[in-house]
Amino acid sequence: MDKVINLRQTSTIRARAQALLARARACGSPHFDVDDSAMVGAAQLVAKTTLARYTNGHIPYHSRWRHFEAGGVERLAGLNAKLPADSAARAVAQIDLAVVSVLLDAGAGAAWSYDEAGEKFTRSEGLGVASFHGFCAGLFSSKAGVLQADAAGLQAVTEQSLGAMFQVAGANPIVGLPGRVALMNHLGRVLAERADVFADSNGVCRPGNLFLKLGQGREVQAHAILDVLLDGLSDVWRTPNQLGGVLLGDCWPHSAVGWMPFHKLSQWLTYSLLEPFEWAGVPVTGLGALTGLPEYRNGGLLLDTGV
Repeated sequence: MDKVINLRQTSTIRARAQALLARARACGSPHFDVDDSAMVGAAQLVAKTTLARYTNGHIPYHSRWRHFEAGGVERLAGLNAKLPADSAARAVAQIDLAVVSVLLDAGAGAAWSYDEAGEKFTRSEGLGVASFHGFCAGLFSSKAGVLQADAAGLQAVTEQSLGAMFQVAGANPIVGLPGRVALMNHLGRVLAERADVFADSNGVCRPGNLFLKLGQGREVQAHAILDVLLDGLSDVWRTPNQLGGVLLGDCWPHSAVGWMPFHKLSQWLTYSLLEPFEWAGVPVTGLGALTGLPEYRNGGLLLDTGV
C-alpha cells in the first residue's frame, strides 16, 4: 500500500517526470530530443496569449466551470437559485455537478453538438452545457425535485435518459454513449461501496459529500482534495494497472522509471472543485502542489514551439 500511496503523490509525478526529462536531455530517449533554447519562445507565446485573452489580469482556474460559461452565458446564478441557501449544502451540490460533468467529458465526435435555445455547442463546451442541464433536470438524482447526484440516481441512468440529455439522434450521434452510461452506473456503485468517504449523516452517498469530509475547517489543502479523489474514486478508473489488487488509475509502466503517474483527470477534477470550496468560504491553499496537466494541449505547445 505504501507504493500505491507514493504513486498518488504529485511529488512523485514531478520526480519521475524530471528523471525522464534529464534522460531526454542526455540523448537517452528514443522518441524525443530537448531544445532548451526554445523554451524562451514558448514562454513568450504563453505570456502573449494569456495577456491578450485575460486583459484584466484575472486568470480563472482551468476547471469545468469555464465550460459552464460557454457562449458567455452565466449559468451558475441560475443553478444557485435552485439550490439551498446553506453554503455547505450548496457546495455539496456544486461538487456533485462538477464530478459527474468531468467524468462525462470524453471525446463526443465531430458530428455531435448540443443545442441550447438555438445556439449550438460542440466538444467539451457542448458536453459541459449538456451535463449542466441534465443535472438541473434531476437526471442523476434519486429524489424528485432535488438537484443532486447520488448513488441510486447514478445507477438508474440509462442509454435512453443519457441519450436524451445529450440530444442524441440519427443526425446527431455521440461517440461512446453506452460507455458513458456504464461509467455513471459504476460511479454510483463505487459511491455506495465507499460510504466511509461519500455518505452524509442520512446515509446518502454523493460525490459532493467530500466537502463535508474536508470543508469543515478554516482552509483545505489542494492535495488533500486530490487524495480523497484518488482514494475514494480509485475503483472508477477502469485501467488494467494495479498493485496488490489496488487500481492505480492514470499510472503507466515505463522502462526508465517503473511506474509513471500522471492523474490527469483527477487533477483536472481537483481544479474543478476549488471554486465550490471557495464559494462556500473555505479557501484552498497549496495550489502549487498540483502539476500542470499532461494533456495534448500542453504537449502540443512544446512540440509546436520546438522545445
